[in-house]
Amino acid sequence: MPRRIPLLPVLVILAAALALAMLVAVGVGSVTIPLGRTWAVVTGHGDPIDARILIDYRIPRVLLAALAGAGLSIAGAVLQTLVTNPLADPYVLGISSGASVGAVLVMIVGVSGLGVSSAAFAGAMAAALLVYTLGQRRGRLTPTRLVLAGVAVGSVLLAVTSYLQLRADPAELKKVMFWMLGSVAGAHWEQLPPVAATVLACTLGLILYGRRLNALVTGEESATALGIDVRRVRIALLVVSSLLTGAVVAVAGGIGFVGLMIPHLVRLAFGTDHRRLLPLAALVGAIFMVLVDLLSRTADRPSELPLGIFTAVFGAPFFLWLLRREEA
Repeated sequence: MPRRIPLLPVLVILAAALALAMLVAVGVGSVTIPLGRTWAVVTGHGDPIDARILIDYRIPRVLLAALAGAGLSIAGAVLQTLVTNPLADPYVLGISSGASVGAVLVMIVGVSGLGVSSAAFAGAMAAALLVYTLGQRRGRLTPTRLVLAGVAVGSVLLAVTSYLQLRADPAELKKVMFWMLGSVAGAHWEQLPPVAATVLACTLGLILYGRRLNALVTGEESATALGIDVRRVRIALLVVSSLLTGAVVAVAGGIGFVGLMIPHLVRLAFGTDHRRLLPLAALVGAIFMVLVDLLSRTADRPSELPLGIFTAVFGAPFFLWLLRREEA
């Protein structure tokens, strides 16, 4: 029955829930601004100090959390289709490890002309290219080989990151560890346009690719019989998922389990049609990350905890449940 619910009402409800979650989240932090004062700032009649806190710090942070959740959820849905493995997520290809090497290298060693975000994105794309090269067999991209290549490349890059951490002083090491566990605390307005453009463009493109994604789920032979160029579709999906993951990790660090949990929850509720799955996963992922970021700011106030701690708390039990469900 849930799969027959019309798409538009669900999108409207989720969009309203996202707006409400964001409105609450921008008012909560080390300094709590009540909802009435938050709304006054939004409408242009608020206190100047409240306005500065909200506009300069809270709103960019909440928007970046929403974009990160949407991007990772879409990337997870695509990767699970690409490798035909329900346990896959955006980090299975070693893209996050590549981003970590780039970011940590800049934090500890310093690279002229590169910021942390730029270096992380470059590292993510380099890792994706390496995995793509190793994931081919006789010129064809195969899911099993792609996963194995991702695990191998990710392990090597993790070792490189660990070596770089050994060279860090205590102040640098704390910053590195916080970034690797994920955080949107340093969000600013200049970060938002490229991430928003990447998430929006990739999501729209993938929705248009929905029929091909649905065909790929039925198996390579069935997809080929329907006239789908499987190799070309897989390459396109790898590029898009790498781009999404790289863009998010570059500005928010390593946030695990989001791309694993959210696509599955949406599939269970609304089915496997990617034309429905992708926009719904983007909204649910955005809501989830806004709430997780809110929790990271309030669980141990005035201190702040990395996002990865909470996504792991939610994600690890979900992963175990999913593993048992697949074995049943």
